[in-house]
Amino acid sequence: MSSNLVIVYHRQPYEEVEVDGKIEYRENKSPNGIVPTLKSFFGRFEKGAWVAWKEAEDTSNPGFERRIEIEDAHGTYAVTRLPLTRAQVKSFYEVSSKEAFWPILHGFKERYNYDPVDWPTFREVNWAFAEAAASEAADGAVVWVHDYNLWLVPGYLRQMRPDVKISFFHHTPFPSADMFNVLPWRKEILKSLLACDVVGFHIPRYVANFVSAARSMFDVDVTHRIKVDPEFAGPASALTEVSVPDVLDYDGHKIAVQASPVGVDAQYIEEVSGREATETRAFDIRDDLGDVKLVLSVGRTDYTKGGIEQLMSFERLLEARPELRGKVKLMHVSVPANKNMTVYQNIQQDLEGMAGRINGMYGTLDWQPITLISRAIPFERLVAFYRAADVAWITPLADGMNLVAKEFCAARTDGDGVLVLSEFAGAAVEMGSALLVNPFSHRSMDSAIQQALDMDEEERRGRMANLREVVAKHDIRFWANHQMEALGSEAMEQAAE
Repeated sequence: MSSNLVIVYHRQPYEEVEVDGKIEYRENKSPNGIVPTLKSFFGRFEKGAWVAWKEAEDTSNPGFERRIEIEDAHGTYAVTRLPLTRAQVKSFYEVSSKEAFWPILHGFKERYNYDPVDWPTFREVNWAFAEAAASEAADGAVVWVHDYNLWLVPGYLRQMRPDVKISFFHHTPFPSADMFNVLPWRKEILKSLLACDVVGFHIPRYVANFVSAARSMFDVDVTHRIKVDPEFAGPASALTEVSVPDVLDYDGHKIAVQASPVGVDAQYIEEVSGREATETRAFDIRDDLGDVKLVLSVGRTDYTKGGIEQLMSFERLLEARPELRGKVKLMHVSVPANKNMTVYQNIQQDLEGMAGRINGMYGTLDWQPITLISRAIPFERLVAFYRAADVAWITPLADGMNLVAKEFCAARTDGDGVLVLSEFAGAAVEMGSALLVNPFSHRSMDSAIQQALDMDEEERRGRMANLREVVAKHDIRFWANHQMEALGSEAMEQAAE
């Protein structure tokens, strides 16, 4: 049976576990995330399907199950798994997507490396995803494609199936035209995205950047503009836009473009935060700290996350305010993104070297200023640290959204705590009650962390109440609904005229 909704995403929608020689497909360990939310939409359609990749030693192996049926809490749906060799995964994902596209999307032109990109393999993999989606889709179905590593899928899919509605969501920042156009394949990428019916981004700035890039390459008309909702136009953020296009016309085809900020499952996080085990862990963490204030930083080991800049700022804090030595501790969680990618290894080494030097310079037998953790923390335990921390210090140099900041606020059911947030994180346009900071400025970084540590309880609680209201309103369901509604929105009705 063909599917009315086909989700195209690189990750499979379950965890594959071998038990007694047999493969079992289990729900993802954490229900807080994109994958469970996307699966929840299968319940709204008569039949759903998911397209992902699965690494395979031999792609021609007749025993490889390319299509399986999954039955779980979200219903019954098909999963098409595209067999990719290790070489294809390395070329398509680890090299092209992460070493070439990732730095450009985040504005790090100096880290861009064109030479190792194998564009024919990138095309080949995207074509395979498009073919699988075309095969699964019923007449007039909705095909929802996710993220930049599948940029070419919409264009290929439109050639194969002009009847389907195509929605694309871009989970990273979209840079300015001057930055994006560094990519030699810019025209091919943009033309593919212009084949969509809806193209979604986290915030209005990324919408504006996409439209600017598209118009630099093609004769694209802006047929409708809207004022940005004040809730997504924080005046203090470097990423604020006042108005943006929302309907484009390219070669007679109408495209709706919109901003939908990804959120977290605030209800689930609050439930975890309120568990007796979580509260006990948080109490124990605070008890071990005594009168030491805890600053918590959580992110991936990635040059975009600003980890080095953060440690440098913390060192300046200890130098400038000797009275804080022994009274404040930084817990810096930096998890390597992918063990197969050498681009991040030097960053991890730099973090470890700098943390060791600061601890050696300022630490005592009773107090180490920095605890550096380089492994993933189970989510339930992480929520306990959110509850125990005095300050969450989230200062990426560039970030499409940043869900850690939202998780921290959702976890603070006690109404306390301070969020220090980079104004170059997409979340900053919504979370204006955080202490917004420019991570490229020593003065801004240093003054913000000091202000956070010195803030009185009344101001802390006032800011946190505003932040928790935003996080609860713009949760993961808000994002998904906003994206899907676009296919039947007023903008699309105009597009059909």
